[in-house]
Amino acid sequence: YSVIDCVNKPVQVFIPSTYDGLPVTSIGDNAFENCEKLTSITIPTSVTSIGGSAFYGCSKLASISIPSSVKTIESNAFYNCTALTSISIPSSVTSIGDSTFYGCSKLTSVTIPSSVTSIGSYAFYGCTALTKITIPSNVTSIGSYAFRGCTALTSVTIPNSVTSIGSYAFYGCTALTKITIPKNVTSIGSN
Repeated sequence: YSVIDCVNKPVQVFIPSTYDGLPVTSIGDNAFENCEKLTSITIPTSVTSIGGSAFYGCSKLASISIPSSVKTIESNAFYNCTALTSISIPSSVTSIGDSTFYGCSKLTSVTIPSSVTSIGSYAFYGCTALTKITIPSNVTSIGSYAFRGCTALTSVTIPNSVTSIGSYAFYGCTALTKITIPKNVTSIGSN
């Protein structure tokens, strides 16, 4: 089963691991989109994927625990979750999709596991409270606009595994004083 929608704009949600005797394995696209009253959610370990725009615009969702069973987090999953302060991505996830944390303006801490190999375009665009980011050693590409407008970002560690940095990747990062481009980078986009 997949969670596909929520009604009555809930404040708290508990997703069961089974429904009608079958496992709940995914949170579907747009499932909780614009549930602006949602403050907490419990995701069971039966869930393996979080769909595109699943929590889009959940402006009061301050924290979320993603179980280690989750393998994919689709684009826009936490777009404009403006109350989200920290998130830990499980080591089962291999990529951070486009605009995953776009506009998460209170996000101060994010843990990216070593399993991640790519950071999508606009992934952390406008995360204005993010002060530090460590990109794990298996990441090969940083998408366009990935950290654009992260005005509090003072420190970025880019590993030697990175070969390409997209356009505008760090555009407007006005607090960034130093960045080291590893020797394996063969492409840096404009701006």
